[in-house]
Amino acid sequence: MFKFAFFGTDKFSIQVLETLKEQSYLPTLIITVPDQPKGRKLILTPPQVKTWAEENNIPYLQPIKLKSLLDQTSAKETLIPDSSSFDFFLVASYGKIIPQEILDLPKIGTLNIHPSLLPKYRGATPLESTIVAGDKKTGVTIIVLDELMDHGPILAQKEISLANWDPFYEELRDKLAIEGANLLIEYLPSWLTAKIKPGKQKDSLATFTKKITKEDGLINFDDSDEINFRKIRAYTPWPGAYFFIKRAEKDFRVIIKKAHLANGELNIDQVLPEGKKEISWNNFKKDYLEKK
Repeated sequence: MFKFAFFGTDKFSIQVLETLKEQSYLPTLIITVPDQPKGRKLILTPPQVKTWAEENNIPYLQPIKLKSLLDQTSAKETLIPDSSSFDFFLVASYGKIIPQEILDLPKIGTLNIHPSLLPKYRGATPLESTIVAGDKKTGVTIIVLDELMDHGPILAQKEISLANWDPFYEELRDKLAIEGANLLIEYLPSWLTAKIKPGKQKDSLATFTKKITKEDGLINFDDSDEINFRKIRAYTPWPGAYFFIKRAEKDFRVIIKKAHLANGELNIDQVLPEGKKEISWNNFKKDYLEKK
């Protein structure tokens, strides 16, 4: 069995790990980000992959600076003593650019599972970008990672049709994580034994995704229902698709939690009014829009 270290952080990473685990592919080491303060009370919270590592009894590292993994004087967070024993590293939604010196540590190199058909949608938000653009196809790409963003040569790709499927962000995330892990298992033996060679990306066709902000989730009801439905699907659960109503001379935020498109018309099902509990759209209209 191959020996590898895994770099990851969030739920996409966990779905990849779970799929690999089902096929008895488990990393011997996990590298993730440090715990971060979250919420209004800024409670120090571990990344989801750290929790997964603890539940599966896998050692993990949380370097503040990735260069520390190369520091031979650090007994706690260095990869140097064991790096030659790794066949490869695997990266899936880690969230940081990894220096080339680290990518080159394992015997064969470092692979990355990326949820788009590269070179389209390089960067941190390929899933949201796919949904917002209304693409009729997407996919997953496995590349040999280099120091540039999603730039390395392509080992394998799998296309997924969206022609008859309108996934929300979390559905698409999990689908592509599973497909990516299975694609890795399929092509990994041939790559490690040099039976296949990755092909260079066409950089001239590359597109880059932008960082998403809370403002991106604002719904404009003057836009088409199709465009707004895409935004709801792309930005649920974060940053949330929302609109404002006026109450007591103040703007009152309402987050759309569930919606669907029927015959081209947007139907809102559930909303979360600011400071309140989630309620149905019908009850919201009665309580907030129809009262005089």
